[in-house]
Amino acid sequence: MASSPEEPRFDGRGGKWIGASVRRREDPRLVTGRGRFVDDIHLHGMLHAGFVRATVAHGKITGLDLSATREVDGVVAAYSAEDLQLGDMVALLDRPPEEFTPTTMPILARGKVRFVGEPIALVIAKDPYAVEDGIEAAQVSYEVLDAVVSEETALAENAPLVHEDAPSNVLLDVTAFDTPGVDEAFADGCVIELVTRSGRQNALPLETRGAVASWDDRDEQLLVQTCSQVPHQVRTVLARSLRIPERSVRVVVPDMGGGFGQKCVVGREEIAVAAAAKLLRRPVKWIEDRSEALASGFLAREQRYRTRAAFTPDGELTALESDIVCDMGAYSCYPFTVGIEPLMAAAEMPSVYRVPAYRVRARAITSNKAPTAPYRGVSRPQYVMVMERIMDLAARRLGLDPVEIRRRNVITEFPYVGINKVTYDPGSYLESLELAEKILRDEGWYELREKNPYLGIGYSCFSERTGYGSEAFAKRKMTVVPGFDVSEIRMDLTGSIVVTSGTINHGQSHETTFAQIVAERLGVDLAKVKLRQGDTERISYGWGTFASRSVTIGGSAVATAATRLGEQLCVIAAHLLDTRVENVGLDGDGGVIQLDDPSRRLSFEEIADVAYLRSHLLPKEAEPTLTATAAFDVPGDGTFSNATHAVVVEADPGTGQVKILRYACVEDCGVVINPKVVDGQARGGIAQGIAGALFEEVTYAENGEPSAASFIDYLVPTAAEIPDITVDHLETPCAFTESGAKGAGEGGTIGAPAAVLNAVNDLLWRTGVQLEQTPIHPEAVLAALAVTDLADREKAGTGA
Repeated sequence: MASSPEEPRFDGRGGKWIGASVRRREDPRLVTGRGRFVDDIHLHGMLHAGFVRATVAHGKITGLDLSATREVDGVVAAYSAEDLQLGDMVALLDRPPEEFTPTTMPILARGKVRFVGEPIALVIAKDPYAVEDGIEAAQVSYEVLDAVVSEETALAENAPLVHEDAPSNVLLDVTAFDTPGVDEAFADGCVIELVTRSGRQNALPLETRGAVASWDDRDEQLLVQTCSQVPHQVRTVLARSLRIPERSVRVVVPDMGGGFGQKCVVGREEIAVAAAAKLLRRPVKWIEDRSEALASGFLAREQRYRTRAAFTPDGELTALESDIVCDMGAYSCYPFTVGIEPLMAAAEMPSVYRVPAYRVRARAITSNKAPTAPYRGVSRPQYVMVMERIMDLAARRLGLDPVEIRRRNVITEFPYVGINKVTYDPGSYLESLELAEKILRDEGWYELREKNPYLGIGYSCFSERTGYGSEAFAKRKMTVVPGFDVSEIRMDLTGSIVVTSGTINHGQSHETTFAQIVAERLGVDLAKVKLRQGDTERISYGWGTFASRSVTIGGSAVATAATRLGEQLCVIAAHLLDTRVENVGLDGDGGVIQLDDPSRRLSFEEIADVAYLRSHLLPKEAEPTLTATAAFDVPGDGTFSNATHAVVVEADPGTGQVKILRYACVEDCGVVINPKVVDGQARGGIAQGIAGALFEEVTYAENGEPSAASFIDYLVPTAAEIPDITVDHLETPCAFTESGAKGAGEGGTIGAPAAVLNAVNDLLWRTGVQLEQTPIHPEAVLAALAVTDLADREKAGTGA
């Protein structure tokens, strides 16, 4: 177990519930089909919605005729932007005009379309079939404009403009951390230069986006049931767009089948559907089909890094310089803006390594593609790939072992203040690296590589900042600053507990892990605790689930609220036992005992009976009922989980296909609340990282037509392509979260592309070819192998 220099505050393995691999409480409901997702909601008189979407990537709308649509049998209404008159979404950064240009995203396009699939009109009908007929009957004409589909086109002189108020197609341009010594280091050191690229991806949650909206005349309130990671943000945008008070909007999230960041921004469609429900005074449902999800859902990952790094002859990294360009698509997502990817990359690119001098330029360009939203890891898979490729290339140049050069540069003294002005709390960077290497060496993979020229070994060593608080987000100069979370806890007459959280469970097992936190704090059975999430009427405010913030921030708020409830119980018990409050404590078995006489005990049920039914017996300082509320915000720069991934791959010399033979993950997310849950998070994230490394990519024709209309075109790995993955845990407790936990949601995805790419390049080293782009295409591997194989045959005299 890794430890900080000071005695850790928490022991993750000493409790009854914390550290226990209890079964997920969600599973019985979900695996037996008793879950309730958006598409399971059926309301009396419900109508169905669909969207007329742009069929060109860039063009002026010269005509929109919905008259034939309205005549289609079963169609109830059809609305254009002019019909609904909704307020636009504008995501802002508090940056000067030379650094940031905001974009206005209308709920329905008006005047111009900027990507294939952009919603133009809304069709409401009695059933989904009539909706499709109504969409087909709509008449839209365009003046087609040249499309911007690449970095080169976007930044070219006299390029077509996606937005007229962004004359260079650049929406963000920030140069940061231009520290002294960069130029001198490059003049004197061993310089590594590389250009890396990553393909555009779709987050592909199993459940596509959707919403059911209904208006309640009695409450004068719009109820929107939707699969969103950020229900309170949806409420805010809905209220502003419809120009109604926030009290007139209630957002409820039922069970949700994945989000991965795609659902942590506010979508246009749910706003339009809600507006229609309010106009029609009837429930309206919209469910995104898979073709819509692939072509017009929020995308991510398309980035280019042009990077230089300087090293001393003994392998010490002395300087880092990078030019980052992120293709963010047609609009800024709300609330994060186009800054979400380039600013993340610029701020955290040094990763787990000591970097004495650093200069970075980060740009977000706009293009005629679907907008970019956060996707699991947000730029970290890309900049980690850069740093890990640099380490491997420098090791080759300097004649060092790839693990050894990492060992010489990795941060080992904590807390560490980086050149990026970020404070890294204690972690196990070196320990995870050395354990990962030991696993592969002990299993004999190095010996096998000596015998097999088509086998390669790769590593990825990285950190993941988790639980960004408001102070960390404020550094990005966002005008909407996420951070804190709020929890309320209530105990009823039976001693059962209901706890609320502003986070959202969409696969992370919150119903289990949050209950473990409460059960540990109060000393009750897990079955006594019920979690409520995803209802803006029940939870005063919350920022939802993204950036591995749930256990670190939401869980800390839950733990603090539980502690306060425990204090209330002790105050009442002390009064009833006629002793000092300092002389009582929770007994760990659903009660309060008198410390100097443990035979004197009151159960929680006995205390609750007084609190609710015989409140005249309460002490003067205690209020009736048993309820506590707490807010929590991570201080400073947040906390850092870390991991090392070790991968062994084999390339097929006949096809160039890459097969992963071994995948080992050594991770440290602080105190592990539930090891099985953490393992599941790691394995799921690694699967998504492998998908980005070897399979998934959305490409575009010159006219802006996306390639991915179905899974025939968008290559998703199956279980056959994902290897067995072992996960080993280290524990370096966080000193400022309530449970000592750090986040675990994104690390698997962050490390996988770099580890896989390094392993492929390891086996390609003898060819003289190195690949610096993901996904890794089999034809590129085959071409590299063919050069060497031909040379070997000619050298042996066998000819071609």
